[in-house]
Amino acid sequence: MADTFRGVINLDIRDSVPDWAPYEQPKAREGSPNVVYIVLDDVGFGAMSCYGGPIETPNIDRIAAAGVRYSQWHTTALCSPTRSALLTGRNHTSNGMACISEAAVGFPNANGHIPAECATLAEILVDQGYSTALVGKWHLCPEDEMNLASTKRNWPTGRGFERFYGFLGAETSQWYPDLVHDQHPVEQPASPEEGYHFGVDITDKAIRYIDDVKAIAPERPVFLYYAPGCAHAPHQAPPEWIERYRGKFDMGYEAMRTQTLTRQKELGLVPANTELPPVNPIGTPQTRSGPDGEPFPPLDFTRPWSELNEEERRLFARMAEVYAGFLSHCDDQIGRLLDYLEDIEQLDNTVFVVVSDNGASGEGGPNGSVNENKFFNNVADDLAENLAMLDKLGGVETYGHYPNGWAMAFNTPFKMWKRYSFNGGTCDPCIISWPAGIKAHGEVRDQYHHAVDIVPTVLDCLGLELPKTVKGHTQVPLQGVSMRYSFDAATIPSAKSTQFYSMLGTRGIWHDGWKAVTTHPAISGWSKFQQDTWELYHTEVDRAELNDLAEAEPEKLTELIGLWFYEAGVNQAFPLDDRSAMEILTTQRPQLTPPRNRYVYRPGGSEVPESVAVNIRNRSYAIGAMVDLPGPGASGVLFAHGGRFGGHALYVKDGRLHYVYNFLGSQEQRISADEDLPTGENLILAAAFEKDGEETPGFATGILSLYYGDRKVGEGRIKTQPGKFTLAGEGLNVGRDSGDAVTRDYPGTAPYAFTGGNLRRVAVDVSGDPYVDLAREAEAMLARE
Repeated sequence: MADTFRGVINLDIRDSVPDWAPYEQPKAREGSPNVVYIVLDDVGFGAMSCYGGPIETPNIDRIAAAGVRYSQWHTTALCSPTRSALLTGRNHTSNGMACISEAAVGFPNANGHIPAECATLAEILVDQGYSTALVGKWHLCPEDEMNLASTKRNWPTGRGFERFYGFLGAETSQWYPDLVHDQHPVEQPASPEEGYHFGVDITDKAIRYIDDVKAIAPERPVFLYYAPGCAHAPHQAPPEWIERYRGKFDMGYEAMRTQTLTRQKELGLVPANTELPPVNPIGTPQTRSGPDGEPFPPLDFTRPWSELNEEERRLFARMAEVYAGFLSHCDDQIGRLLDYLEDIEQLDNTVFVVVSDNGASGEGGPNGSVNENKFFNNVADDLAENLAMLDKLGGVETYGHYPNGWAMAFNTPFKMWKRYSFNGGTCDPCIISWPAGIKAHGEVRDQYHHAVDIVPTVLDCLGLELPKTVKGHTQVPLQGVSMRYSFDAATIPSAKSTQFYSMLGTRGIWHDGWKAVTTHPAISGWSKFQQDTWELYHTEVDRAELNDLAEAEPEKLTELIGLWFYEAGVNQAFPLDDRSAMEILTTQRPQLTPPRNRYVYRPGGSEVPESVAVNIRNRSYAIGAMVDLPGPGASGVLFAHGGRFGGHALYVKDGRLHYVYNFLGSQEQRISADEDLPTGENLILAAAFEKDGEETPGFATGILSLYYGDRKVGEGRIKTQPGKFTLAGEGLNVGRDSGDAVTRDYPGTAPYAFTGGNLRRVAVDVSGDPYVDLAREAEAMLARE
């Protein structure tokens, strides 16, 4: 109960006095504004038109025209860490989010669990009479809890959001998203061929959620967290939006940087003397190596436009066109949301916070990618393969990402990109609009701020303070400061004095207009942090971090390095982790049950996320389906794990058994039985892979054999990928392949369900024992039954 019962209780109700106060639901103060977070993904400082960029965003511009834009607002340089700060007002390492939630490593700074002592804004506002909803990307749930067997304490519905529609992990296909509705996985309502796109879907849901509240209680305020997948990879958008930009990037990324910087100066977003840093500001594989001779990260450099041939320029330009179309399409959906709020007369009394969670991404490497999952498997893209997909970029057949040169361009005027503590990773768009509460319209603010400052700002606008306890947990004080003072005071000094940075081995510290930052490459594996080179910049006048003052101001540099260690200690930022993406993502993490030799799955269940599914990476395995086949005519999927851009499947087509291992979307390795299926009950249809070597470390090679019972009916040599099939989504299915199919060779139509027989169950064995022994063991077990 919120309050003590103050009525009168007697034997007879006629002599008693009720008191409803302890039982009423909380009600917000009269006139309380709605709050709408619009959290974009991988959108750099120099991408959108209102920040001088080449990409048309008229609806975000519309929000900016009704509020203020910040020129020195910062993030952590990565998704989950920034999102945790945006929702709690505490630094990412204090939230246990030193990296993305899928990269938790079991330390206080990086465990993937936001402490209950760091309540989210949703948890605060729902107790103050707000209705709360989230659509889109969550990414604040540890990987071991992204499944139906786990606790839901860290799902959105466990952290203050009453409604949720979107995806739990880092990324998802815009055409075949990994969808959860409240606490249940759901299938998408339509196919891409029927016009489906994730951005449209979540906007429909956002409008519906608000309408559900306002139709009943128009005065009840809403907190909507609107987090589209845009513009994170995969870059996917309707073709007509991509076509709007045909030819617009043909001049190349260096020329685009110059054009964008000119516009930014005209808009007053950067000082007039700002210059552009080189496209490879911290080195290349040819110019730099680690302290013990380790190679420079092969993906973290830019190929100058002048060194590209015509085909490469055409490909790279098209990749930028896709990204631009993706972001403009997202802006159009934001416009739908704004129009709805205006139509119900809620636009003026809504606090809008529009941000990106980090700078533009360098995960596409120097050549871009048609399958970003290669990055997470330490596999370089092949230019010839990418060129062959030129006309399919942005559609269902690509999972694309642009090359690093565009990351530099979309981060203009800064250097480097997402993952780095330089401004290219951390200085990002931030727009705050509240027509009824902010007098300034369309103005720029230069005060230095960070993602941790958003929660204090919103609470200040609402006239609320951080509660001492939330859900019974005593709260850690907010680590940010309110930005409200700057709304109508353009020249007032920054209320913030210090902000520390730590991300994937990179480090930085800002204090009173000065910044110290290391040149340590992210996820390089170099270690030797004590040997890092620190650079010093006076960012108050040198936003591009171009003029290193380390030698000229050694005392200032020493002061800031010491301050970094102090702040890192306060924010429990250790240990530092600069291992490769594949090493981090394949780190062993807690499971509800320990790994086992045999996993049994039955048809009809929900998709099993990869993080808790059987792990076949770099090992022998056998997949056996137990079926009843009363006669010929069986068809469809028995087992599928992964999707078009990496996965494997066992299926029946044309009366025979088939297996395919789709290697990172580049090669469908298919083995087919050489005889028709038998008929009868309790039949075992199986595929068994026997590893006999490694093409390179982690890339297992061997023979894949097909069996009817213990009789071999086909075989072929395959190789398997070392990392996950996907970073998020496209899990394991039995009896169907929902989402984006592993192969186009399936018979029938999506979801390619198994028909013409009874699929009892599928077992996957990773013990390494010979398949024939496993088959006989299964037959013996059936006999006992």
